[in-house]
Amino acid sequence: MFTGIIQAIGKIESVQPKGGDCRLKIATGKLPLADAVLGDSIAVNGVCLTAIELGEGFFCADVSNETLSHTILKNASPGEPVNLELALTATTRLGGHIVSGHVDGVGRVVNRTEDGRSIRFTIEAPVELARYIAVKGSICLNGISLTVNNVSGAQFELNIVPHTLVETTLGQLNVGGEVNLEVDVIARYLERLVLGDKAAEPESGLTLDLLQKSGFIG
Repeated sequence: MFTGIIQAIGKIESVQPKGGDCRLKIATGKLPLADAVLGDSIAVNGVCLTAIELGEGFFCADVSNETLSHTILKNASPGEPVNLELALTATTRLGGHIVSGHVDGVGRVVNRTEDGRSIRFTIEAPVELARYIAVKGSICLNGISLTVNNVSGAQFELNIVPHTLVETTLGQLNVGGEVNLEVDVIARYLERLVLGDKAAEPESGLTLDLLQKSGFIG
């Protein structure tokens, strides 16, 4: 588990094909690795990866085809900057929100505008994730815990303050860029709870009819 508070900007040093998937070597920058051990989880652009090799200022991790097919790591290339966060501990400040490191889908930047000293991004999420994104709710974008400012259909807006622009890779994000998205896990559990017994049925999902029968709408 993670908090979505980025600890360092790292850099992909190499992408090595391995039997159909790949192995990444990542330079860790200022990420504190003194207490890290083999098998630790490290979030790379919001993707939870397992450290299989640790060295002075770097770690290596295998990336499965499942992860490659559902995240922007499929386009990883040497020299690319990445957001890094170590897994939280019992004494970690939960400054962001609970993040699992399991990416739900890939979004796309459709607009970037200056807003005072901040940057306002408009992100288009996959249609199937839109129902989990709410105004003033939390969302994880490339591993960063952020607050949703506005929602319109499958598009939502984020206001990124100067500190976050400097301490993460968001300052380099432009229109057309792809981002890893992880929705708030609470929203997913609430959906399953509302389904009740129907959650056990194949292809079950929320419908207006179900919400009306359950008393959530008139």
